[in-house]
Amino acid sequence: MIFSSLFFLFLFLPLALLCYYLLPHNWRNGVLFAASLLFYAWGEPVYIWLMLFSIFINYLYGLLLARYEKQQQVAKNILLSAAAVNIALLCFFKYADLLLQSINFVCDTELQALNLPLPVGISFYTFQAMSYLIDLYRGEVAVQRNLLSFGTYVALFPQLIAGPIVRYQTVADQLRQRKEDINSYGYGVSRFVLGLAKKVLLANNLGLLWQEVQQLPAGELATITAWLGMIAFALQLYYDFSGYSDMAVGLGRMFGFTFLENFNYPYISQSITEFWRRWHISLGSWFREYVYIPLGGSRVSPLLMYRNLLVVWCLTGLWHGASWNFVLWGLYFGLLLALEKAFLQRWLELLPRLFRHLYALVLILFGWVLFVFSDLSQAWQYWQALLALNHSSWLDQQTLYLVTNYALLLLLAGLAAVPWWEKIAVKKQRNKQACYYAAAAAHLLLLILSTAYLVDSTYNPFLYFRF
Repeated sequence: MIFSSLFFLFLFLPLALLCYYLLPHNWRNGVLFAASLLFYAWGEPVYIWLMLFSIFINYLYGLLLARYEKQQQVAKNILLSAAAVNIALLCFFKYADLLLQSINFVCDTELQALNLPLPVGISFYTFQAMSYLIDLYRGEVAVQRNLLSFGTYVALFPQLIAGPIVRYQTVADQLRQRKEDINSYGYGVSRFVLGLAKKVLLANNLGLLWQEVQQLPAGELATITAWLGMIAFALQLYYDFSGYSDMAVGLGRMFGFTFLENFNYPYISQSITEFWRRWHISLGSWFREYVYIPLGGSRVSPLLMYRNLLVVWCLTGLWHGASWNFVLWGLYFGLLLALEKAFLQRWLELLPRLFRHLYALVLILFGWVLFVFSDLSQAWQYWQALLALNHSSWLDQQTLYLVTNYALLLLLAGLAAVPWWEKIAVKKQRNKQACYYAAAAAHLLLLILSTAYLVDSTYNPFLYFRF
């Protein structure tokens, strides 16, 4: 699917853009909707009907909510029915096997797993459709009566498979009328190229390092090797997902849409709370607006507030995957957030910046262990390796080999995860023309290198594909 998606972008994007800009404005949503369906059908031809059903049923629910907006109880029942349908679809395709496995474990039965292929992007477009209906029920947006415009919102291909999760109110006006100009288009191209380079030049090569470490027995890992592996995975995940988010933002701008940012240099955080304000911002915003605040948020007693946090983070874990390690991963971060709210944040403020930064990074890396290993015994062995409790050495020949081969890559990846370039951006005002040509040359070089890598490489995973 990932190769198919990138193939679509390189092969059909120029044609889609050409049709989009040649046709009148009132045809452009139709072009985007057709391109989005083609994009989805290229990799998931069977599940195109599921997406069309999701679009149509949520469109009808929107019309019903608008019709009965003054009858509060009726509107509430309509919203609950819509939520039930959306959640049921998501649970059936994503969590049916997890439920069956859990029943087998608890009841000692032998129910057969369905082994259904996961519809690509179902978590993203389901959450987007639900945000539209909830905002409509709250009176925060007007009903969308144009089925084509609503379908464009749900299926919009720039962010269909990897987010960000775009709330309807963010693009409601843009669906009706948006401004396309050369500056926005140029920014979109620049952002797309940077995202592509993040994905194929950094994430994929970091994945090779993690793959080498992951193939070694966790119980025999040298301590530094274990840390190298987890740092590689953490950076791979970041560049993989943020790279696709950058491409989505860039593609959106090419078509006149402005999407909100999804990442803001999360690895410079000095607390877990700050990290989750910077990582996958659209998902955190969704759960805050539609789960945490309706449960009472922080406006309730401390005990209920901590309950709300744990509920949200249990659901956040489940959103990421149909496996119990994701639930534990979510609860791990939920507990850390609760501790920071209770007292830890005040203590952290007394420490020097470097110690706060190390505190956050170490706990984040320990969390990614739960994220990557579905087998909890493997996660436990890896934690032991990180803490030098597995009776292995601190470093060995394998460690030296990995450092020798990947030191430069890790250095570049680490530098790219820090916003040092913003200082350069301030200075560039002194010589705009020179900086313009330098930036153009750099983007062209990144595009050439990324394209060459895609053509030559067979290793092109997408870690958020299953979410």
